[in-house]
Amino acid sequence: MLALRSSHDALDHSRAMVVQAMADGAVHYGINTGFGALANKTIDAEQLADLQRNILLSHACGVGEPVPPEITRLMLQLKIHALGLGQSGISRSTFRQLLTFDRLGLTPWIPSRGSVGASGDLAPLAHMCLPLIGRGEVWDEAGKGKKDAAEAMQLLGIEPVQLKAKDGLALINGTQLMAAYGAYVCERALVLQKEADILAAMSLEALQGSAVPFDQRIHLIRPHEGQKKVAENVRKLLKHSEIMDSHRDCGRVQDPYCLRCVPQVHGASRDALAFAANTVEIELNSVTDNPLVFKNGDILSGGNFHGQPLALALDFAAIALAELASISERRAYLLLEGHDGLPKLLMQDTGVNSGFMMPQYTAAALVSENKVLCHPASVDSIPTSLGQEDHVSMGSISALKLHSVLRNVEHVLAVEFLCAAQALDFRAPLKPGHGVLIAHELLRDRIGHADQDYEIRGDLDICATILRQGELATALEAEIGPLA
Repeated sequence: MLALRSSHDALDHSRAMVVQAMADGAVHYGINTGFGALANKTIDAEQLADLQRNILLSHACGVGEPVPPEITRLMLQLKIHALGLGQSGISRSTFRQLLTFDRLGLTPWIPSRGSVGASGDLAPLAHMCLPLIGRGEVWDEAGKGKKDAAEAMQLLGIEPVQLKAKDGLALINGTQLMAAYGAYVCERALVLQKEADILAAMSLEALQGSAVPFDQRIHLIRPHEGQKKVAENVRKLLKHSEIMDSHRDCGRVQDPYCLRCVPQVHGASRDALAFAANTVEIELNSVTDNPLVFKNGDILSGGNFHGQPLALALDFAAIALAELASISERRAYLLLEGHDGLPKLLMQDTGVNSGFMMPQYTAAALVSENKVLCHPASVDSIPTSLGQEDHVSMGSISALKLHSVLRNVEHVLAVEFLCAAQALDFRAPLKPGHGVLIAHELLRDRIGHADQDYEIRGDLDICATILRQGELATALEAEIGPLA
């Protein structure tokens, strides 16, 4: 409650500064001027409410598939947080309307395309905020489609808000679309990177690979943080392995890179994702509006809305995630080759059966798609607003691509999960390390061993769901303790 009161105090103070500035007759961008290329046009006092309403209407020109409702809710909450920091000058009534939407779970329907990530995410945020004034669309109760915002508000007894000076601009300036996608993916990646280590350990055991490359001494003399953590995780997962003990003196000198270099590859991705997460965290607690209102009454126009910090970080995160899938697909391929007693294609009676040939095709297709998606959006710029906004970040494109890469990576890792479990079946009665055994048993509780061809997509969906919901990491950590 104290935090909320403090937020309202800061909000009210910045609003008072805006009101005072208008009373003094000063000209301030977006408060009593036009927007973008029209910044030099002064607006009469009696037209200020129209100015703020019109900015929502004119900027709501997004297209394409909608932003997923879970990310839209994040956008709304991030906008509330940013405005609540008290340097935007928004009116209490408009801020309260945002709080009402969040409290009642009224989720705007937002087309995902249309932002160039420069003056913030203008078009998506305009669509997000149109329902505040009774325009635009919201998600239906099932989260499956859209319905008219005015009708939904009427059912809930919500009256459209009347925007005041500065309100419209404060609502649509900001990086909340980019930041919401970034936060959503980075949070998922924190778990997914652990699950990638688990799957690598499963494949290593199934392929009777060597544990030597995970020796702590190797990683202490190249002490990248992610690399050390991955090696530590794999060592922990391999403890008490009968499979490892059975071939300890087999004479194999080196494994392929997809096994031997797991700490280096997974670790580099971890470090890149940590950089992205740190950038997103800074952004979540930043004021990205324009102009900004300061305690002494100064109203300053700057460029905090520019999405370049996020654009670079989200492009980097996409590359990092894609590499987890790239090396995973190589391990899945290796599992199918018939090494060290494993049947080719992981099935005994092949010919009439294709075994697990085709899931690797799916993984290969997704890995290839990721290579296209990982072309950095942040290196592009197309001037907008008649040249006033002459360098833009394209960070929204970085964000949307990152989300697509995440979904592809989950499915590629699902392929390795299914194949590694099938391969481990052929190592019985020898047991893998305790951590790997838990992972194998978790999947076998849902999916049985395959002796002949079947419709495999359902099992891949089960594997992807287990990974997406973090069940694999949760189950292991409950038994063997936290993974790094």
